[in-house]
Amino acid sequence: MKISIVIPVYNSSKILEVLVEKIKINLSSYKSSFELILINDFSSDNSWEVIKNLKNTNIFIKGINLKKNYGQHSAIFCGLKYCKGEFIVCMDDDMQHDPLHLNNMLRELKDNEVCYVKYLKREHNFFKVFLSKLNNIISSFLMNKSYKIYTSSFKCFKKEIKDKIVSNKENFIFLDYWIFQYAKRITSIEVSHNKRYYGHTNYGFRELLTLWSKMIFLINLKKNNYKFYLILILRTFFLIFLKKYIRYEKGEQIEVLEII
Repeated sequence: MKISIVIPVYNSSKILEVLVEKIKINLSSYKSSFELILINDFSSDNSWEVIKNLKNTNIFIKGINLKKNYGQHSAIFCGLKYCKGEFIVCMDDDMQHDPLHLNNMLRELKDNEVCYVKYLKREHNFFKVFLSKLNNIISSFLMNKSYKIYTSSFKCFKKEIKDKIVSNKENFIFLDYWIFQYAKRITSIEVSHNKRYYGHTNYGFRELLTLWSKMIFLINLKKNNYKFYLILILRTFFLIFLKKYIRYEKGEQIEVLEII
């Protein structure tokens, strides 16, 4: 069984070597049956050079270098197009998602299509934790999902779900919305949450607004109920008042400079 680990990379040159080594250790039981896909999302440091160097000594690594900064979901979407695993794991590049939990997450896919994680203790600052909780409340309401399932960027799912995701031709990319559209058996496990290995997070309120905008424009509006009118109002609000604050990328094609 082949495992694909998909990681968007942004300004993490000082973290990548440690991250790769930890993944190797924790997936040692899979030996040569896993691949690690690192998508450089137009980093301003030398992350791409580090990825190329790591590729030279680790045959399981595939590197993708994007033409510009597209954001987390778009970078992962691009990586999913190139992965070949039966089980796919998405995780961050900052070591806050501990590779120690990979095997427990993958085991959940024996009886489920998707496994998210729930953090026992968040190592983010108060503002980031607040934004995450707010996002969970709003996304649960708009996507009709259980509040108990936290849509973390640390998740895994089966190839069948991945294939449906990458077949999308929508104008916006929002992975979690599609996951809840396509998967019926979704679970979560509790995991630890590490402090960032180096540097500081690049995710702030502007990125959260961008994520909300994608979700709002993707949601199906067939039902003529109160949520139908609420989403129409939100779409209008984003287009008129918030467009200049968000990464509005309707119909944008993800351009790749190099694949190794």
